[in-house]
Amino acid sequence: MSLTLMLGMVMVALVSRDSAQASHCKSWPMPGLNWSGCNKSHLMLEGADLEGANLSGTDFSLTDLRGANLTRANLEKAKLVRASLAGATAKTANFTRVEGHRASFVRFSAERTSFTSSELQRADFSLARLIDVDFEKAELGRARFTGAKLENVRFSLANLSRVDFTGTSFAGSTAFDRAVLFLTRIEGSDLSRATGLRQSQIDIACGDASTKLPHGLFAPASWPCMFH
Repeated sequence: MSLTLMLGMVMVALVSRDSAQASHCKSWPMPGLNWSGCNKSHLMLEGADLEGANLSGTDFSLTDLRGANLTRANLEKAKLVRASLAGATAKTANFTRVEGHRASFVRFSAERTSFTSSELQRADFSLARLIDVDFEKAELGRARFTGAKLENVRFSLANLSRVDFTGTSFAGSTAFDRAVLFLTRIEGSDLSRATGLRQSQIDIACGDASTKLPHGLFAPASWPCMFH
């Protein structure tokens, strides 16, 4: 086979692959679709039914996904920067390693969902309902969980610096082993059933007289913190 013919075959294969990729990215939102690696930023997808969809590596930056159905969807490595997932549902979904700086998850409902190793700085989970959700190794600096309902949520090895848990309901057990709690706001929080907490973590967090801690841990003299 001549070199010219071989190069021609390679070019045809590359063009066919690119055409197929461009075609699948133009699919209308529907359950089970494949938008893997597609650019879906700055779109209005409110209420979209994306159940079971392959959204791995998809760019949803500044996209409106309010009220979307993301049950069993795979969003691994998706980009959700400043996206709105307010009121969306995500049961048994995969948000592993997503980039979601300043994303809105207000009133978000998730169950048996993973946010492992995700970048979620300043994300807003206010009033969210999270059951059996895994935030292991997630970056959550300055994220908000005010008024959220958390049940059996895992924050192992997560960065929770300056996270706001005021008004958050903790049910079941919440894992905080090796998490960073620098200036984390836990005023009024009931953490009596939390696991993995150490006194050194509590000493740099921000609680008050109404904060309930696991047996053997105590409120430091620096509480309540002074915020300016």
